[in-house]
Amino acid sequence: MIAETLTVEPPACADLVGRAVGLHELIRGGASRSDAERRVPDEVVAALTGAGLCRLGTPRRYGGYEAPLGTWLEVCSAVAEADGSAGWLSTLFNAGAYIVALFPEQAQREVFGSDPDTLVCGVIAPTSRSRRTDGGWRVTGRWYYASGSLHARWAVLGTPVTDAAGESVDQGVVLVPRDQLALEDTWFTTGMRGSGSNCLIAQDVFVPAHRMASVSRALEGAAADASGHGDSALYRSNVGSVLCLVLTAPLLGLGRAALGLVREQAATKSVPYSRYTRQADSTAFQLQLAEAALRIDTAHLHARRAAEDVDRAGAEGRPLAPFLRARVRADTGYAAENTTRALDLLMSAHGAAGFAESSALQRIWRDAGLAARHGSVSGAVGYEAFGQVLAGLEQNVTPMI
Repeated sequence: MIAETLTVEPPACADLVGRAVGLHELIRGGASRSDAERRVPDEVVAALTGAGLCRLGTPRRYGGYEAPLGTWLEVCSAVAEADGSAGWLSTLFNAGAYIVALFPEQAQREVFGSDPDTLVCGVIAPTSRSRRTDGGWRVTGRWYYASGSLHARWAVLGTPVTDAAGESVDQGVVLVPRDQLALEDTWFTTGMRGSGSNCLIAQDVFVPAHRMASVSRALEGAAADASGHGDSALYRSNVGSVLCLVLTAPLLGLGRAALGLVREQAATKSVPYSRYTRQADSTAFQLQLAEAALRIDTAHLHARRAAEDVDRAGAEGRPLAPFLRARVRADTGYAAENTTRALDLLMSAHGAAGFAESSALQRIWRDAGLAARHGSVSGAVGYEAFGQVLAGLEQNVTPMI
């Protein structure tokens, strides 16, 4: 099939959000099972792909949407409102497709040429070793926390780029068919249990040269031209900002879901050991609810501002300024931090019943607690980087910015 025949006009953001909302009953119905079985049900993943919700980062010439970052936040957060693990997978599968789009065109065709809904998982950390060989590299390594590993058909994995002498000359990512990798079941956590973030293992796997890409070139903004997307706003966007900011999407959806649950039950739930037969009548409850709502709004405002900064620079074809790169990373951490603080308030306002196994609230709280600790949304790293720039210094905290 010729790739260009798959190109379609991408759906509007509102249409994609509507598709996600239309799946809420199915996704919520599988949330407890996902948590118990440590795997998002296959029918939920099939519904997400069938609705096109994992095509946001896929090139248009392969039937994808090349959606702006603002659309990613809206769509993936809408999925997470129904279940955190499903929202996390939709986010990471879109990010995996986005990374593949930064590889040479031959690699893109191998992944998306016959199926724009091919799912890609990955870990960028270079926890492996490689050696140069005829036509490519031999790679051996272990990559922990590969979200979506139970459903993906391909994986992007961090590895050193080595020269003929075996010396590391760059940091790269390799693209490997999932069936060439072993999987170790290591994801035993209290949050995002359904994400399948297990350990992938490669033992002397051959990777052809066209399936190796430079991380440093991507972070420096050289990937779009090299991968045939020189005029694409998404692929001209700052890579580090995209890969960090998208991880706030599940948190935004979880925050909205928790606020909705607590508000809904406040009219019929009492405040124990008080005169209030309805939480809604309690001033203390109202104060906690108001602060939580404002913190959730704050998270949304910072995430959306950051997305607008990234999308605008990509659309205009210019590099994201160092000040904005640092601020986007700080906005990412601030959005995550405000969401978790809001959820703590909501759990306290709702009461001990929120910790019952039958309550969706405790699962939301657990999922958000883990998601907010992902290294790419770390508040401390983002604040330090932004603080350096504000102080007139050169940012040297992280390359993922």
